[in-house]
Amino acid sequence: MKINIIEIMEMLPHRYPFLLIDRVLEFKLHESIVGIKNVTFNEPQFTGHFPTKPVMPGVLIIEAMAQLSAILVAKSMDFKDKDVFFMTIEEAKFRKVVEPGDTLHIYAKIEQNRSSVWKFSSNSKVNDQIVAESKFTAMVKNRN
Repeated sequence: MKINIIEIMEMLPHRYPFLLIDRVLEFKLHESIVGIKNVTFNEPQFTGHFPTKPVMPGVLIIEAMAQLSAILVAKSMDFKDKDVFFMTIEEAKFRKVVEPGDTLHIYAKIEQNRSSVWKFSSNSKVNDQIVAESKFTAMVKNRN
């Protein structure tokens, strides 16, 4: 089941230039999710990272993986008036450079869920090659 950008914006509070998921390609409730981020030269980070050799900052790849994980939480529970806040990032590794023109395929899997605390493993690929991977812990909190 696919999720478009309009539906993504209903689940995540992020907006341009910080909304980093363009589409969800598939998901399994309470299990896993796959999404994409189309990396374009028009994004503001490329004016300074780096002007002569634009590279997507690793922290933004991690953020994209976290946002995709938050979408999986939103689809897996009653998410009305709630937000996901990330508590830990562990074992983050960057393996290859991501450049404008690349399509980042992002994968996230729920490793554990206890009440409002969720644990995930995630990786990102370009052309079927892993470019980054990490583990996350997140907490779901009421907005009010």
